Parts: sequence; C-alpha cells; structure tokens
Amino acid sequence: MLAALGTVIVTSLSGVMMPGPMFAVTIAKSMKSPWAGALVALGHAVIEVPLIVLVYFGLANFFQNEILKLVLNVAGGGMIMWMGYDMFRARKKLAREGKDTSYNAFVAGIAMSGLNAFFIVWWLTVGSLLLLNFVEAVGVWGIPFFIVVHWLCDLVWLTFVSYTIFKTHRFWGLKFQEIIFIVLSALLLYFGGQFIVKGIDAYVGTNVWQWLRYIIWALDLAFVAFWITRYFGNKEKSTNPAA
Repeated sequence: MLAALGTVIVTSLSGVMMPGPMFAVTIAKSMKSPWAGALVALGHAVIEVPLIVLVYFGLANFFQNEILKLVLNVAGGGMIMWMGYDMFRARKKLAREGKDTSYNAFVAGIAMSGLNAFFIVWWLTVGSLLLLNFVEAVGVWGIPFFIVVHWLCDLVWLTFVSYTIFKTHRFWGLKFQEIIFIVLSALLLYFGGQFIVKGIDAYVGTNVWQWLRYIIWALDLAFVAFWITRYFGNKEKSTNPAA
C-alpha cells in the first residue's frame, strides 16, 4: 500500500507543479490573497472529483468521440484565451488599484480545469492507470482515500505558491507587478491557442502545431518584449523630462 500511495503522491505533484493555465492564474490571483491557491484548488476539485469517479466507471469510452474532443479543445481554448485577454486588459487596475479580474480564484479553478482538454485527457490516460493500480493494491474502499491524497497534493502546492507570492509581491514594485500580469496573460493566450490548434490537428489529422507553436511563442515573446520595452522607455522619459 505504501508503494501505491507513494506513486500517487509523486505523480500528483508532478502534474500540479507543471506550468500550465491553472498555475498561471494561481500566480495572478495570489497578488490579492494568500489563500488564492486554496480557492483555486477547491474550484479544481469541483471538476476533478466527479471526473475521477466517472473515470473509474468507464468514462474514457465516452471521450473517444472525435467531435466531442474537438468541441472541448476549441471551446476550452477560446475561453482560456479570453481570460488571458481579460487579465491583460485589467493589468493596470490589478497592479495599481487593487482591483481583481471579473472572475474570482474559485471560479478560475473550475474554469482552468473544466475548460482544459489536456487535463481531461490526462485523467483518461495517466490518471486512470494511476487510479486502477491504486484500487488493485488497496481495494475499492481506497478510492475516497485516493481522491483526498491527490487533492491534498494540489492544495498544498497551490497554497504554498499563493502564500509565498502574496507575502513577497509588495517588494516587487507596481511596474514589475504589471509586467508579471502581462507575462501571465501571454501564457494564457499561448495555452488557449495550443488547445485550439492541437484539437483541430487531432480532428483533421494534420500536424500543424509542430511548426505553428514556434510562431505563437515568437508572437508571445514579441508581445511581452514590446510592453517591457515600453515600460523602460516611459521610465527613462520620466527620469529625464528634458530629453
């Protein structure tokens, strides 16, 4: 049982610690509250716990439908891109006025899970194997225990991230915080675009993402570099008004 439990903990942590849309939005929300990570984890559980139960009862077959997978990728990717745009549009208010985005941390946790097609695919592949191996080792009674342990990994990591950022972000300066929001919004735009293109690739049978990702990365980097350059340009002018 200890070996099975260790596998669940290590695999769960490797998943939640991997950079993705939920991690990006957790960082953004952590500027406002040390408990943003806990709220994101709670929202995440709203989607994840029922999904784990459904996976155990054979949900994987339902998601073999190609049209359904395409809809999940395009709709989910589009929504994540909108959330990235919303964060960019509100960046000054977020950094300077203490405002928040139009969605709270709990809703963000739900959205970044339910709209993330890769999260669902993970549970239909790696997650389902992890669950079945754990059940074989400890029995069906272990499913609630599996859910609690897996979710605690999410909770501990995301809470650690949000608490650390909340306690240190006051030393970053308002302009630097604004740049952080620009970078995070660019990441959400990238992840959303990735979901859409990969979903279309899988449905049509092409491999566009293999080369398109470099273009999207270049556009994202150019986008971030433009705003950082603009910030330093404005800073230089403000310190040298005679120039």
